[in-house]
Amino acid sequence: MDPEATGREYDKIAEHWLEPHLASNGIAPFERAIQFTENRGPALDLGCGCNGRFIDLLLKKGFQPEGLDVSSRMLDLARKRHPQIHFYQHDIAQWEFPKKYDFISAWDSLWHLPLAAQEPVLKKICENLTPNGIYIFTTGGLDEPGEKSDSCMGAQLDYSILGIPQTLELLRKFGCICRHLEYDQYPENHLYIIAQKI
Repeated sequence: MDPEATGREYDKIAEHWLEPHLASNGIAPFERAIQFTENRGPALDLGCGCNGRFIDLLLKKGFQPEGLDVSSRMLDLARKRHPQIHFYQHDIAQWEFPKKYDFISAWDSLWHLPLAAQEPVLKKICENLTPNGIYIFTTGGLDEPGEKSDSCMGAQLDYSILGIPQTLELLRKFGCICRHLEYDQYPENHLYIIAQKI
């Protein structure tokens, strides 16, 4: 699970994410997460991709969003759509946050990290939320940690998850509480969690 390789694989399929039917993917969960916010300042979309639907929503709701991705092609497309937004090209596991954020999102992205990176990255995210800040992210809705590799999206990609019990335990350990957990594509094991810094 090499982040640079992940970026290159996403470079190959970047234009796929501009298809119109994806424009609403994840929007309802984001709107639910935003309802929990107390402050609407800096926001960060991890694995932001290129279509900008979350950036648009965050702007509409009064945030000052930024984006991070490992794919250079994704970011080229994102910058064309949102030239006023600051985007970073980095591996989140190695990246240093430039500030704290009122809202952080990672929709269908951080599950590409190696399993060994999941806990330290979760810790880093929780540490860089402002008090009462919100973190929304997706993961696999399984009970145990695991890793896999497949090419179902047209690119060879690796996936890893901590499992629900460990994820919830670590959120609490790192100063956050789960506000919402939902299998939003049931019976698929696609799970999203809304956590808040306490």
